Amino acid sequence: MTPSTTSRNQAGRILQKTVFPLVVWLGVWQLASLWVGKELLLPGPLAVAERLVTLAGTGEFWRTALVSLGRIFGGFFAGALLGSALAVLTSASPWAECLLAPAVKLARAVPVASFIVLVLLWAPGGWVPGIISGLMVLPVLWANVSKGIAQTDRLLLEAARVYRFGRWKTVALVCLPSVFPYVSSGCSTGLGLAWKAGIAAEVLCQPRPAIGSQVYAAKLTLDTPGLFAWTAVVVFLSLALDQLLSLLFRRAGRGANL
Repeated sequence: MTPSTTSRNQAGRILQKTVFPLVVWLGVWQLASLWVGKELLLPGPLAVAERLVTLAGTGEFWRTALVSLGRIFGGFFAGALLGSALAVLTSASPWAECLLAPAVKLARAVPVASFIVLVLLWAPGGWVPGIISGLMVLPVLWANVSKGIAQTDRLLLEAARVYRFGRWKTVALVCLPSVFPYVSSGCSTGLGLAWKAGIAAEVLCQPRPAIGSQVYAAKLTLDTPGLFAWTAVVVFLSLALDQLLSLLFRRAGRGANL
C-alpha cells in the first residue's frame, strides 16, 4: 500500500467518524429548529454559532473560560492525587482499608447537588467548583488504583524480591507499569465527571467569573442562543481536555515501555 493510499484511507475514516455524523446531527438540529419555529425554545445552529462568535470576540469570554478551566482542572488534579494516595494507603494497610473505604464509597453515593449545597455552607463560592470536582474524581481514582494494585502480577513482585530490587526500584519497574492503565482509565472517567460537576457547582453557587454563572444568567434573561453557545463551550472544553489527557497518557505510556 502506497503512502498516498494510506493517507486517503485515513482521510476517509476521519470523514466517516467525525465530519459525516457532525453534518447529519447539525441538519437534524436545524430541521428541529425550523419545526419548532421559535428561537426562544430552540435556536438553530447558525444563530448559536453567531452568538458564539460574538462572545469569542470579547476578552471577558476568554477570561471566564480560563478561570473555569483552571478552577475545575485544579480540583480534578487534587482529587486524582488524593484518590491515588488513599488507594495506596488502603491497599497497604487493612486498618486503613477498614476505616477509609466506607467514607470513599459514601462520597461516591452522595448526590452531586447535596455535596454542592453542603460545601457551599463551609467554603467560599469561588472554591466550591474545585472542591466538588475533586470530590467527584477521588472515589474513581481510589477504585481504579486499588484495582490496579490488586492486579499487579505476584510473580513479578517475587522476581523483584529474588533479584533484590529496592523498594523504589520495585515500584518503578513493577508496580507503576501495572497500575498505569488503571490510572489512565480512571483519569479519563474522572475528568468528565469533574467537568460536569464543576459546571453544575458554578451554576448553583454563582462565582464570578464562571461559565456556569453565564449559563444561569442566559437562562434568567431567556437568552436561549447564549445558553446554547455557553453549553457548546462546555462541551468543546470537555472534549479538548479529554483529548489532551489521552495524548499525555499515551506519551507517558510509551515512555514507560521504553
